Amino acid sequence: MVSRRRFLGGAAAVAASFSTRFSFGSPLGLPIGIQLYSVRAQMAEDFEGALAAVREAGYVEVEAAALPKKSAAEIRAALDKAGLRCVSAHHSFADVTTRYDQTVEFNKTLGVSYIICPGPGRRNPPAAGTKPGPITLDDWHYNAEQFNIVGAKMKSAGLTFGYHNHTLEFAPVEGKVPYDELMRLCEPDKVSFELDCGWAKVAGQDPVAIFKKYPHRISMVHVKDFKLAANPSHENREESKVTELGRGSIDYRPIFAAAPKTQQIKHAFVEQEAFDIPWKDSLKVDADYLKSL
Repeated sequence: MVSRRRFLGGAAAVAASFSTRFSFGSPLGLPIGIQLYSVRAQMAEDFEGALAAVREAGYVEVEAAALPKKSAAEIRAALDKAGLRCVSAHHSFADVTTRYDQTVEFNKTLGVSYIICPGPGRRNPPAAGTKPGPITLDDWHYNAEQFNIVGAKMKSAGLTFGYHNHTLEFAPVEGKVPYDELMRLCEPDKVSFELDCGWAKVAGQDPVAIFKKYPHRISMVHVKDFKLAANPSHENREESKVTELGRGSIDYRPIFAAAPKTQQIKHAFVEQEAFDIPWKDSLKVDADYLKSL
């Protein structure tokens, strides 16, 4: 026999769990997440206050970047206090190659499942103080080689490694598109991809076409809006201006409609790289936009 008190208590727990999982759901059926780079300045000023504001705006998952100089244990405690789950983290090419052990140890404490590299390295880095030249096709091939190595190591450590694009990946180099070369050379069981839909659009690309061209290669997405240039491309990327979701040129309805058909998206993160309105209002506008879809 179950007492009335125990029954009501259990029902309340189920309701709370249901609310946490679904009341913040995105069109992809996932909890709404945010890339913490969005609040980098706010975290530097008041770390716990910034995390509390992120949760208050409706986000339940975060992707780490631009964190303050604190220990992993301190950061994990602050995230737990705010009610936020850190499921992914961005780290530089140097972090995932030359500082691999420290990077993995730090992020395991945070509880992440994904470690993402948001930019390429070079086979022969320029000397300190020397202006680097353009990234060559050989450099991109070197990145793919290193990503396969890093991805295999992280897989053994129980993590998933991935790469995040900006616009550079879509600018042809020696007759090849770097994004296509990475997809061709990175082994699917070792390297995943986080598609930044906003930067892809700034580069003149269609995220829907990318999903279709590379089915099952993209595990996460970044969601951001821009007032796009008249003819978007990597070369004129500065002409596209970031804004809040739903206030720019990017319609996410067809993007979200296409994603489940070709991918197994695990996480989706808003990234608000600059604010057109007060930052707390901006975070709420973005969360509300996703929930409205």
